[in-house]
Amino acid sequence: MTAPCHIEQFESSKESVSRALANAGAFAILKQQSQILIKPNLINTSPPPITFPVTLMESLVKAIRQESNARLIIAEGCGDPDLTTDAVFEQLGYSRLAKKYDLELIDLNRAPLRRSYDPACQVFPEIFLPEILFDSFVISAQVLKAHSLAGVTIAMKNMIGCAPPSHYQQGGYWKKSAFHPMMHEAIIDLNRHRAPDLCFVDATIGMAEFHLGGAHCDPPVGKLIVGSDPVAVDTAGATLLGRDCQKIDHIRRADSVLGSAAAGMKVIV
Repeated sequence: MTAPCHIEQFESSKESVSRALANAGAFAILKQQSQILIKPNLINTSPPPITFPVTLMESLVKAIRQESNARLIIAEGCGDPDLTTDAVFEQLGYSRLAKKYDLELIDLNRAPLRRSYDPACQVFPEIFLPEILFDSFVISAQVLKAHSLAGVTIAMKNMIGCAPPSHYQQGGYWKKSAFHPMMHEAIIDLNRHRAPDLCFVDATIGMAEFHLGGAHCDPPVGKLIVGSDPVAVDTAGATLLGRDCQKIDHIRRADSVLGSAAAGMKVIV
């Protein structure tokens, strides 16, 4: 059974990624899958730690391939209005990675959609999301960062990249701008409709101030976070950033709804 949240000390991509997945108990569930979709945080073409490093993704792909025969997909929907997702894949090295390991790259901004309805949702009781999310085991692969609107951007916030601009740009600058006015409520709604099945957080460095720039954590956080519970993972990640989770609305409100904050606090040492 996959742990709600596991924190692994980072030594190197080659060693630490596979060990983190093993220690979290993730391989058992990964072996059962026929199709695995990894959703990295690639908001634009900025280098890591703003975006998820292709070197870490390569180690993640290799670790999964050693234990699972599933079809592997890397899928993202770039949020920058001046860039295409394909251009981001190319510039950050994901296109080369896909060729090397026979992976499929999917632009979630242009993927076929499915309507989902949940009357419990405050902002988006009706939402349109890529159909492939509902046909795949989804891994949210995120970099540990502070965020100007959400407080932090970790596993739950990363899922906003799945939302199609055709429905959720709505005249704003960013391709997912419909989520911005009520960011915390929108994050919870999105994850009610489709939460990740597994969370993998690159907390090797950490961005302490802002998701698009600013200071890195000093000293670097030096961790990987893996878990099946997005609330637990986000709680642990936010705490490693020095944030009070009770002051981050989407984590506080998601507690006991989408997961357990207590499960994240248990692994903080």
